[in-house]
Amino acid sequence: MDSENQMEAGIQPEAQFNVFSDKLIRLKFIRKVYGIVCIQLMVTLGFVLAFNLSPELGYLAAEPGLGIVAVIVSLASLITLACCGAARSFPCNIICLGIFTLSESISVAFITVSSSSEVLIYAIIVTTIVVVSLTLFAFQTKIDFTVCNGILFIFLIILLVFGILAVFIRNKIFHLLYACGGALIFSLYLIIDTQMIVGGNRKHQFSPEDYVLAAITLYLDIINLFIFILRILNSNN
Repeated sequence: MDSENQMEAGIQPEAQFNVFSDKLIRLKFIRKVYGIVCIQLMVTLGFVLAFNLSPELGYLAAEPGLGIVAVIVSLASLITLACCGAARSFPCNIICLGIFTLSESISVAFITVSSSSEVLIYAIIVTTIVVVSLTLFAFQTKIDFTVCNGILFIFLIILLVFGILAVFIRNKIFHLLYACGGALIFSLYLIIDTQMIVGGNRKHQFSPEDYVLAAITLYLDIINLFIFILRILNSNN
């Protein structure tokens, strides 16, 4: 009788099963992505605290060579995952993900080592509040922010240009505006990438096979947001 009612209503049982199956796949994908991101953030936080609390590791910040090597390894592993098809190849994707996370964590630790412990704690707290708030917003809003991906990429290029200028311009207001712009852009990227992970009626979304790329994208959004928030707080000192 139920099957007949479904047929009369124009709903095929097989179609219902496919929809249910797709939702389960997407749910597993979301859990996997956020599980990986949580591990990445804990590793990064561990390196940041170690470099800031340990005098022995703190001295490494005076050696720029290690920081440069970490950045190069981070970029190399990211290019391997994104451009060489390794993101969908197990266990190569997990190995590259581990290398990327370690090298990126060292890079972030080098950036934060010059900040005071108080400012660093404030930056972590503010970043956590912003990330949780924007994630909840991205989950429940009906507005599709993924359509703005192209426009936001243009703003990212402009931000990179201002970042190059910031190396040569020693103006406090300029650096504060640059940090605020970066925090705003990566806050928007966090919303967009979260919606691409959640899927649903979005114009752009990640495939369940791209869980490594999705995790890296979300992780980089959070890390960059944290760095710009840290710059904002440091500008007041």
